[in-house]
Amino acid sequence: GRGRARPGWLRPGAEVRAGFCHCSNFPFLSSPSGLTHESHKKDVEQVYLRCSEGSIEWMYPTGALIVNLRPNTSPASYKHLTVCIKPFKDSAGANIYLEKTGELKLLVRDGDRSPSKVYCFAYDQGGLFVEATPQQDISRKITGFQYELMNKGIASDLHTVSAPCRPCSDTEVLLAVCTSDFVIRGSIRDVTNEEEEQESIIHVGVSKLYRQKSKVFQLTGESGNWRGQIKTLLECGVKPGDGDFLFTGRMHFGEARLGCAPRFKDFQRMYKEAKDKGLNPCEIGPD
Repeated sequence: GRGRARPGWLRPGAEVRAGFCHCSNFPFLSSPSGLTHESHKKDVEQVYLRCSEGSIEWMYPTGALIVNLRPNTSPASYKHLTVCIKPFKDSAGANIYLEKTGELKLLVRDGDRSPSKVYCFAYDQGGLFVEATPQQDISRKITGFQYELMNKGIASDLHTVSAPCRPCSDTEVLLAVCTSDFVIRGSIRDVTNEEEEQESIIHVGVSKLYRQKSKVFQLTGESGNWRGQIKTLLECGVKPGDGDFLFTGRMHFGEARLGCAPRFKDFQRMYKEAKDKGLNPCEIGPD
């Protein structure tokens, strides 16, 4: 149920969603689907998350919460993982720290309202320590965030600092076709710029859907056409224009993020040249 929680505890029904994994947390409950909760002295609670992505909410925060990410993969692979968290817009009542061997590094300050801000760190840099801040009235406070664990290479692609808007090379395009979460042929119907979030939303009309991991691109009822939205950095200066593109990219916190996006005629040339030489990394119908 979702009744009133005891202060300092994850409320009954707090959920971690990870793909098809639905993890529910209750005091002293160990859930094989992904989440374990332990009580400790001095109002410090421990949560163990087994899923590779999901979210956590802490209602009426008092004391502190230690969040242990323990994905169901070999511990030897942990060193290749990056952790990203994205606080909920209305998250309040606690600071979020990166903790390792007793040392704390502030990640998210209570009250920081940076919209869509994502914080990433290497898995071996430490765990998450969430500490409630002194409040006159905790009854209205909920601290929460989404989290994702991903391969370091994917994370660096999503949060690259150097030349984030540069065109992809032929090799990068062909590899993106094989490894991206979505691959579509389409046109840019419109672009919405969000100055506050420093992002652009590309409204895409889809003429061919090769692959999508989540249902970002869907049939619209009135026209029967496939449409969807892809986000990219505002500084990339994307504008509506004629012609078809091959859009590739990754899903990140439920949103499609733009990767390589060559003009479709350029992709056809790249694909044909690689296929003629037997160098294409995977098969995809370019027409």
